[in-house]
Amino acid sequence: MVFLKRFRLLTENQEYDMILGMKNIHNNVYPLKIFPEKEFEVIDFEPITIFYGGNGSGKTTLLNIIGDTLRASKRNIDKKTEFFDDYVVNCGYDFVHQGDCKGIKYISSDDVFDYLLDLKAINSGVNRRKEDLVKEYYEYKNTPSQNFNSLEQYEDLKNKVDSNRMTVSKYVRTRLRNNTIVQESNGETALDFWQNEIEDNALYIIDEPENSLSAENQLKLKTFIEESARFYNCQFIIATHSPFLLALNEAKIYDLDSVPVKSKKWTELENVKVYNEFFKEHSDEFKE
Repeated sequence: MVFLKRFRLLTENQEYDMILGMKNIHNNVYPLKIFPEKEFEVIDFEPITIFYGGNGSGKTTLLNIIGDTLRASKRNIDKKTEFFDDYVVNCGYDFVHQGDCKGIKYISSDDVFDYLLDLKAINSGVNRRKEDLVKEYYEYKNTPSQNFNSLEQYEDLKNKVDSNRMTVSKYVRTRLRNNTIVQESNGETALDFWQNEIEDNALYIIDEPENSLSAENQLKLKTFIEESARFYNCQFIIATHSPFLLALNEAKIYDLDSVPVKSKKWTELENVKVYNEFFKEHSDEFKE
């Protein structure tokens, strides 16, 4: 599905007029003077569109411009320069099937890290509670039986009975309110994040989703994105330099390292060629 069909960045003349219109002198004119130098003004989109380039190529800037222009929902609000909001106001775009789009969401790699940290904190709390319950179990089990004569002592009586008839693991499990938190690797948890985050009929603007994912899990994410675009009417705009994600089927890839910016096949990208040459040089080592 294509919701965002075309996006128009500011021309060099528009940026010049914006600078002239400012009353004060600014040392930082971000995000100006990035894309005119790349001769990049109009972006046409497919169900999966990728921005590729090295550090400083403008990938994340481009995602932020598109996300802010479309008023995409965000977990974290970035601090922008004075020029950024004015830049966004002057961008143009063509949006189709608007009634079918359930949402527009911007997701950064920081969102994934925050999710991992939150889950780690929850797991730590659950583990501390487990330790307390194990200690409680043995205290009740080893304490001699006594008469319980009031409602206030009911909980003690129940715990005493349970400690005598249950194993320690069952005693702990029945008392943990949150019994669903599991300890997984960061990669597995990050993959779960993406699978829970992506819903049907929506536009997703994603910055470097490969972070925290192993090669195997990047391939799983690749398949998940392809199926979401093909079967669940999702559109993806992704910034990445992962060779696994650059190989997404039928993705349109813009090489932000080239001037002018061009659409290329993933096998034509410089970073992918480096990987290819490296494995060619070491191909004999895989024949053992």
